Amino acid sequence: MKLTFLGTRGNTEQKNERHRRHSSLLVSYRNKQVMVDCGEDWLEKVFDINPHAIVLTHAHPDHAWGLKNGAPSRVYATAETLGLIGNYPVDDFREIRQREPEQIENITFEAFGVEHSTRAPAVGYRITAGDVNIFYAPDLVYIYHREEALRNTKLYIGDAATISRSFVRKRNGNLIGHTPIRTQLTWCQKEDVPKAIFTHCGSEIVTGDERSLNAKIREMAEERDVDFEIAHDGMQIILRG
Repeated sequence: MKLTFLGTRGNTEQKNERHRRHSSLLVSYRNKQVMVDCGEDWLEKVFDINPHAIVLTHAHPDHAWGLKNGAPSRVYATAETLGLIGNYPVDDFREIRQREPEQIENITFEAFGVEHSTRAPAVGYRITAGDVNIFYAPDLVYIYHREEALRNTKLYIGDAATISRSFVRKRNGNLIGHTPIRTQLTWCQKEDVPKAIFTHCGSEIVTGDERSLNAKIREMAEERDVDFEIAHDGMQIILRG
C-alpha cells in the first residue's frame, strides 16, 4: 500500500509551503488509486489527479466542496454525507454503510462513526490492502468501536488541529470539534498501534515553529511508545505486510 498526502491543511486560512492544500489522502494498491476527501482547494484539480474512486469522510467544505463542479470517478460516502452533497453534478454516487466493509478498486474501506460535527456527521475509515491495515480519521473527537477500528493496524492517521489544547465542545448534548494529538497518541498506546501520522494541520502547526512543535509531540509519543510524524503536502510512504 502506498500513501500520498496530497494535502495536509485543515480548515484554516493560514497556509505555508508544507501545508498548502486541504487534507486529502491518495491510497494506491495494485495500480489502483483511491482519493480520500476532496476539499474546496481541489476544485477542478481533482480532474488532474484523476483517481479511480473518491471516498469522503464528511461534507464539510475542506473535505467535500472540491466536488462542486463534478468528479472524474465514482464518489463513495455515507447516507448523511450524500444527503448534503447529493445535488453536486457527480455522475455516480455510491452509499457506503458504517461497519460494512466495501471493496473499492482492490482496497477495502470500512467506515466507523466518529464524533466531530452534528451538521456534517463524519466517519473514519479502516483501510485494508493486502495484509496491511490502517485507520484514517482527519477530523474527530471520538471513535466509536475504537478497539475494532484500530485492531491490528500498522498506522493511525489522525487530526492535527490541536496538539495538547482541547477543541472539544458540546452542541445540543453532542460533542463536536477536535481532540488533541496528545489524546490520540494515548488511543494508539492503548490499542497497540505502533505509529501515528497527523494531518489536517491547524493554525498551531501551520503558523508555528514546526521543529519545536515536533520536539513537543515527540516527547508525548515517546512517553506512550508510539512513533509519529506530522504529514506534509506531497509526503509519501509505502507500507508492506
